[in-house]
Amino acid sequence: MSMRNKVIAASNLVGVLLSIPIIGAGIWLASESENACVKILQWPVIILGIAILVVALAGLVGAFWRIPWLLIFYLIAMLILIILLACLVVFIYKVTTKGSGHPVPSRAYLEYHLDDYSVWLRRRVQSSYKWDRIRNCLSSTAMCSELNQTYHSAQDFFNASISPLQSGCCKPPTQCGYTYVNPTYWISPINTAADIDCLKWSNDKTQLCYACNSCKAGLLANLKKEWRRVDNVILVITLIALICVYLVGCCALFIRNTKTEELFRRYRQGYT
Repeated sequence: MSMRNKVIAASNLVGVLLSIPIIGAGIWLASESENACVKILQWPVIILGIAILVVALAGLVGAFWRIPWLLIFYLIAMLILIILLACLVVFIYKVTTKGSGHPVPSRAYLEYHLDDYSVWLRRRVQSSYKWDRIRNCLSSTAMCSELNQTYHSAQDFFNASISPLQSGCCKPPTQCGYTYVNPTYWISPINTAADIDCLKWSNDKTQLCYACNSCKAGLLANLKKEWRRVDNVILVITLIALICVYLVGCCALFIRNTKTEELFRRYRQGYT
């Protein structure tokens, strides 16, 4: 194998390796217990990772067995996938710039408001059809019942750093003035007009605040945290590495083609 093909093969082997963390990130998002009820980003990430794996393998085969059309396919397809990955990185960053938790007096945990988040994210949870499916999934998990097993006094619960989903779905908003009995049982609200969620709260373990906007906001807060982690830690680094690998492969092909053209030009000059 020529040096040029070795360089191209090595760059494609690195491309194969770089597809693994992308696929792994998608699988991790799909298996994350608190976000398993929402399938938004997982499949695009997994499909993009698999596509990069297939294209890098095609380039590796083309370089190893010297198949020109496979190398051309690799160059075009990988460029398209790099552009798509860059668009995905920018998209995730843009839709997760808004939204954060709000501190509550005498509470260690934060509370979340749906209007704080981007329009695109809010649309994923605002329609009754989509939210009914998500709500049924959330109510079947143990995230709220775990609070009853962990915190046995009001002060312990108020000093707890619970997750955004637990804060939004498992208890009523603090401003409603409910009296704590246990983490998922509250009575005697003082101000039911303070928030529309005050009237949606139910002590029924299958209802709680799953119909509340605060629950939707808590879900989006969790999505934002996990998406930002995947975007900043995995996708951005992988994108930069893929661009470098792609440029190395392009340079190897370009240098080879330049040398070939020069030899051909000298060969023609020798016969004229």
